[in-house]
Amino acid sequence: MAEPDQVDPFAHATVAVQDVHVRYRVPSTDAAERRRRTNPVARATRAVLGNDPKVVVRALSGISFVARSGEQVGIVGQNGSGKSTLLRIIAGLENPAKGRVLAESTPVLIGVNAALVPDLSGEQNIRLGCLAMGLSPEQAQAAVPEVKELAGLGKSIYLPMKTYSSGMGARLRFAIATAANPHILLIDEALATGDAAFKERSEARMQGLRQSAGTVFLVSHAAQTIEESCTRAIWLNHGRLVLDGPAEDVALRYRKWAWAIAKDKPEEARTILERAFSEREQTSVHVEEPQRPRRYTSRHVRPQQPSRRPDNGKG
Repeated sequence: MAEPDQVDPFAHATVAVQDVHVRYRVPSTDAAERRRRTNPVARATRAVLGNDPKVVVRALSGISFVARSGEQVGIVGQNGSGKSTLLRIIAGLENPAKGRVLAESTPVLIGVNAALVPDLSGEQNIRLGCLAMGLSPEQAQAAVPEVKELAGLGKSIYLPMKTYSSGMGARLRFAIATAANPHILLIDEALATGDAAFKERSEARMQGLRQSAGTVFLVSHAAQTIEESCTRAIWLNHGRLVLDGPAEDVALRYRKWAWAIAKDKPEEARTILERAFSEREQTSVHVEEPQRPRRYTSRHVRPQQPSRRPDNGKG
């Protein structure tokens, strides 16, 4: 596991998430049943007006934290906990209902920022993806050998991407995304696929990003991956931040909670969750707006008029 003390706690912040709330309005699963119970006139009215009953899903509720240079932040939580939503918010692909995210540079989200074309070969997509991330044609061409080696797709790199499995595509996207040396890298389950050799190469690549004062966010359902790869971890549950701390501690608690859920021990799971909530240090993020230079004009001084020679009548 990456040692937490490798990260300077006073290092400069790269990402600040300030009281972020995300809500979605979605059709209710029991709306159809309620419609069947109403009279035909009410059903026809809803069908015409299109006002089917909807519910508000709180994907994220009051999330605040600051990520710093040199950190690799793992994000764990069960399905529907808000992990991928949080990455999309940080990447700027969605706007929160409340709160805001500030980033030192443009975050790169694997699988989205690289505009890949299924009909093109992997090799051609390397150049295309690098160009889409802002590299010059010369830089994109120079990056091809390194990306090929990191992806480790062999001769498949010359085949159309539409022939790739989801795992092969994820590996290629990861390799392309890291070719631009992004300062802030967001990874959503991209490392869950691939062999041991790819895992070793990808972890070495992420370590290199951290050492160059970058910040990496990694979403994974596997707590062990977070424990082994990250310096810090954030545990989300139903959109709420449960715990934020050293990766080893957070991953261990999450694993115990997930085990209790799997073994149908709700009381034990609730105890673990409540204890984590109670021990979490509340994070308050305050962002100072940069002061813009102001023009000071005295209210009591009128703009100076052009000087005029007094008229003494002599013309």
